[in-house]
Amino acid sequence: MGSFEYRVTVHPAEAFSQMILFCSRDGSCNAEVVPAEQIRKMESMLNEGGLQGWELVQASFGKDGVLVFWKRQLNSSARSA
Repeated sequence: MGSFEYRVTVHPAEAFSQMILFCSRDGSCNAEVVPAEQIRKMESMLNEGGLQGWELVQASFGKDGVLVFWKRQLNSSARSA
């Protein structure tokens, strides 16, 4: 089984000021009225992490911004260091 490293990044609400996430009482959430510019900002953030080898684990949206959890597999030289 591989070894992983993890990273948590915080992205302020100002970066996603027009992204609205609605959650129902049963816990299901969906995005509403999301302008294309906001989608591109999210894609850019995710692609930047992906290009560095990070895989998105979870994104948690709150009133102050987005908390993003990433992981990537350690290569054998990093594990032995």
